[in-house]
Amino acid sequence: MKTASPPLSISLFDARPFFEKALAYGVQHGILNQAKLDAICVEAPKGMVQIARYFGSEFLRPELEKARDRMVNLVSLYLEQSTGGDLRQAAESLRDHSFLSRSKGGSDMLKALIAMPQNSHFGMHEGGGFTDEQIPLLAKWTLRPLSDYQMELAQRQQVALLVDAAIWLAGTLGLDASDLEEAGKDAEAVVRTALLAHATRRSEMPNWVAFEKMVAALRKKYATADAAAAGGFTLPLPKDLPARFAPVVDGVRQSVLGDLPKILDAAVPARKLFDRTPAFLGRYFWLEDAFSEVDHFDRSASATWNKATAGHDDDSSLLTLFLCLSAGNPAKTALTEKTAATLLRKIRKSGLDTNRARQFIHDHAPQQHQADYLHLWDAFVDEAEGTLLSDHDYALQDALALLRRECNVGA
Repeated sequence: MKTASPPLSISLFDARPFFEKALAYGVQHGILNQAKLDAICVEAPKGMVQIARYFGSEFLRPELEKARDRMVNLVSLYLEQSTGGDLRQAAESLRDHSFLSRSKGGSDMLKALIAMPQNSHFGMHEGGGFTDEQIPLLAKWTLRPLSDYQMELAQRQQVALLVDAAIWLAGTLGLDASDLEEAGKDAEAVVRTALLAHATRRSEMPNWVAFEKMVAALRKKYATADAAAAGGFTLPLPKDLPARFAPVVDGVRQSVLGDLPKILDAAVPARKLFDRTPAFLGRYFWLEDAFSEVDHFDRSASATWNKATAGHDDDSSLLTLFLCLSAGNPAKTALTEKTAATLLRKIRKSGLDTNRARQFIHDHAPQQHQADYLHLWDAFVDEAEGTLLSDHDYALQDALALLRRECNVGA
């Protein structure tokens, strides 16, 4: 004899906005009285007009209808997020506060979200909070569900935490947030290098010369990653690291430990690994210092000049090199369109020290050509400096055209 199967339980899906659920709950349980409902009915049309005006026009019916949807969603977002989905608390929030304040609460939530960094690259941080340019993005978010908001918030909070951790670690090594923004590197790269610097008892963020020495010291002490582990090189977190940063920094720490086999491989020169291997490009951070790098490799004039020019002695290559040095950039004899634009923005921001190139020519160029190179550079400066530093060339079009004509700038 077969036993009867237990009846299936049916769960009803309530697709109403959370605001409507809270409103119904409040009326049903006596939390919201008629006076409060009347107040909401008075406030709601005012809010619709304000929202329609903010995102478009309050004189078009479609805009007003969309404004109604935005307002209901904003109130729902705020109530559900702030109460954890508790209908009683949400109804009490409606009772104790104005309807428009709950709508504003939802709007403030979204503005704060949009102002948070989306990625950990310092060169892409605008800062300054929510701006009018982000209103179109806010318009999209006002119609999205709480689940989308919570997912995006969790991702951006992790990014913000990583960025703050990088700033804190850089601060222990003598750099502040503005230095990192100017360098335009990824926060993970800053954290990786900072961890290595702390582990090797350095007190300053390294430039390339110091970074290379740091790697060389590790290679000398530990031949392999296994030897490093056996020798107790565990890459510990700094003892005074704030607790809130520990999880995200430890995640980056694990990636450094994963890199150790390659970092400790003495068969691969450090420059080739960190600056010419695709998987390691941008993965670690060091301060750019063109002069210290050149001087480090060889102080003899001919070797230094040959290294900087890479064997190129045409006017375009030399002018590119002199311009990079005068801007405080690494020595290069050719630029892409992108790096040329970046160089110009730096020049506009920090100026151009043309004497750096002159000094470099005096110190390192072949004696018999120094006068010619100085004349080449001085003639270029006389013609180009005004264009390079011009405040009127906002789009850099004139400056880029000049560099394409006089220097080595390719696609």
